Amino acid sequence: MTETIATRTVRSPAAPPSLGGLGLFTVLLAAALPLIDFFIVNVALPTIGRDLHASEAVLELVVAGYGLAYAVLLVLGGRLGDLFGRRRFFLGGVAAFGLTSLACGLAPNAWALVAARVAQGAASAAMLPQVLATIQAATSGQRRAKAMGLYGATAGLSMVAGQILGGILVAADIAGTGWRSVFLVNVPVVIAGLVLAARAVPETRSQHPEPVDGPGTVLLTASLLALLAPLTEGRSAGWPLWTWLSLAAFPFVAAAFYAVERRADRRGRTPLVPPSLFALPSLRRGLVMIVPFGVGFSGFMFVVAVALQRGAGLGPVPAGLALAPMAVVFFFVSLAGPRLVARYGTRVVTAGALIQGAGVGLMALAAWRSWPDLGFVELLPGAALAGAGQALQLPIVFRVVLSEVEPARAGVGSGVMMTTQQSSLALGVAALGTLFLSLVPGLGMRDALVTTLLTQLGCVVLTGLLSLRLPRTIG
Repeated sequence: MTETIATRTVRSPAAPPSLGGLGLFTVLLAAALPLIDFFIVNVALPTIGRDLHASEAVLELVVAGYGLAYAVLLVLGGRLGDLFGRRRFFLGGVAAFGLTSLACGLAPNAWALVAARVAQGAASAAMLPQVLATIQAATSGQRRAKAMGLYGATAGLSMVAGQILGGILVAADIAGTGWRSVFLVNVPVVIAGLVLAARAVPETRSQHPEPVDGPGTVLLTASLLALLAPLTEGRSAGWPLWTWLSLAAFPFVAAAFYAVERRADRRGRTPLVPPSLFALPSLRRGLVMIVPFGVGFSGFMFVVAVALQRGAGLGPVPAGLALAPMAVVFFFVSLAGPRLVARYGTRVVTAGALIQGAGVGLMALAAWRSWPDLGFVELLPGAALAGAGQALQLPIVFRVVLSEVEPARAGVGSGVMMTTQQSSLALGVAALGTLFLSLVPGLGMRDALVTTLLTQLGCVVLTGLLSLRLPRTIG
């Protein structure tokens, strides 16, 4: 008798998603785009103003509109990725970024450019939180540490490279496009990114997704707008009444946001920004440190671009390339960061602040002694030191902030960190930019620049002091 033995297929549990080398390259490419575009317009603004007959106030909106939309929607972008799938939302955000970049490049007038920049900021907010959330959810151990280090290096390098690339593209005037090329260059990059992402980026999502926190979203948006809108537009608008009323309302709106989020957290729901997330010392202390770092860095980049072009009379390319040493040194030093952290812990961040402070001090001295003959050679020693110091801070702090965040909360954690960073960048352009432009009529360009650089040096000192409170090791 022949026995027929029925076999039953046993399904093994689904393997956890894994982010390979090509997938990591793809998400890092996407992470670079929004940060490059935040800074790429700095050296293009004079050309945009002449071509579109735009006032200074409208030109500030070209920068601020992007930054505000980006900042206020980042946490929501992270939550939606947790809810609907990070890969899906990432692909949609990348596609939207490409379309809005095309709209910026084809804008017929200044107000159309402002509207397209706002939409581009919103697309960035949909795309960027998925990068960190995917790294958190689809890597572990040393692979995650390496990926986070590369993410931090990409972020820092992108912020400097954006300004350099902007100057080169404007001067190249590719096919007569002039300033428009700083936006149109994104389109082929986005197409390549979409092809790569469809093949190499795994799908991840929260195992227990929560619905969108409507009241929290509205109040967070209102609080960020109440702070950032008057600071970015106040000086050029002449500080009208609405700017002071908005600033006065900020602490009350922020307090209402915290109260709503705390109540939702206590009731077992997942608010947009869970207050319980701040119980993690690494996240809380890292976020506090990001604020002065971002304020000083973005304010410095904006002020130097304006001073070199309007005051020292440099064209877009020399103005951009004056900071090339910062980008080059940042890249190479950031590669050594993970090994230094493994050996010396987070005290590497404190050393980085000291080195950056020395670099900013040398640039202030160069501006004082060499003005108006200020360019690549004069800024070289200070820029190189500042780049080395920044490379020992930013990538490591990013790792610290997310080191204890659970993969299920990866979207929320990355959204909170990116919102803090982006708000700080926008605040830096507003605060240090306003300080510099307000001082120019009375002190002159040289003294206004030196004063602003010394103010940035104060931000670096504060960053160094805050770094002493970081956990000594990274989990």
